[in-house]
Amino acid sequence: MAWFFSKSSDEGIVLTSRIRLARNIDGIPFPHLLDKENAKKVVDDVTSAILESNSVISNDFEVINLSDISLNEKMSMVEKHLISKDLINRSDISAVMINRDKNVSIMINEEDHIRLQVIYPGFKLKEAYELASKIDDLIEQRVNYAYDTKLGYLTSCPTNVGTGLRASVMLHLPALTITKNINNIINTINQVGLTIRGLYGEGSNALGNVYQISNQITLGLSEDEIINNLIAVTKKIVEKEKKAREMLLEKQSVELEDELYRSLGILKFARSISTQESLELISKVRMGVEMGIIKDVKVDSLNELFVSVQPATLQLLENRDLNPRDRDIVRAKLIREKLS
Repeated sequence: MAWFFSKSSDEGIVLTSRIRLARNIDGIPFPHLLDKENAKKVVDDVTSAILESNSVISNDFEVINLSDISLNEKMSMVEKHLISKDLINRSDISAVMINRDKNVSIMINEEDHIRLQVIYPGFKLKEAYELASKIDDLIEQRVNYAYDTKLGYLTSCPTNVGTGLRASVMLHLPALTITKNINNIINTINQVGLTIRGLYGEGSNALGNVYQISNQITLGLSEDEIINNLIAVTKKIVEKEKKAREMLLEKQSVELEDELYRSLGILKFARSISTQESLELISKVRMGVEMGIIKDVKVDSLNELFVSVQPATLQLLENRDLNPRDRDIVRAKLIREKLS
């Protein structure tokens, strides 16, 4: 089951936990300098390290060459957080391995030769790291990593040198956004060596009041230190979001209920709706369900809608390309049917 159809935790505030490891193969240029021959060698070496291993997971992965699939299929993977846009930009030399549960992806020839990613629903950073570490060890049995005894793992971008670890959580923070306290959170996060981004990471907006928080530094810190720091900060943010929800319920209960039910009404009856508006409304309805205000909507339905209303995934579900106007009409129909 994919992460976006699974249970989150802390009253729905922590949507997912992600671990990403950046690795490169010793003696081969970084992807931005690769010729097609070396690019193919990297793909072959990484895929065979998994598929030809004696591990129980060896039969669990599908290999997808980016040049073999449509743009909608690629972008839908981005919408589901399985691959990055950078990987799409290198489609002629890149591939991805995705497991059956759709919670592990191994991007090959992205910014680095290997970007191994594990996503778990809820607040499970340590469990995600444990699985990522096992798969990393499996690859390293057959591939020589670029590693320096003083610096650690060598990566294309200097900010990833060291552990090569990027730990992140995806948080749903509608109350902090509504009460305009989110800027204080952003400032605090930046002061403790973490960074906060939108739904799709660097350069993206916080669609649906969803924010990604991750470590900035990998050099000079151990994996445990990086993960424990993120866990501690995340717990504090979760508490602040809970208090913001309690404050809204205590001091603005009528206004809050009005806004939440209006959001539900638009979703249930709109005939045309954009991606951005639908995600914002889904966010508010989700908060209403989690706070016990809205009773007749399931969080699972909202989780599914959060992905399926996005442009590429929507077009794949329809099995046809849609212009922006038709997408908005089809999206509204999909939402009405799901919430009916």
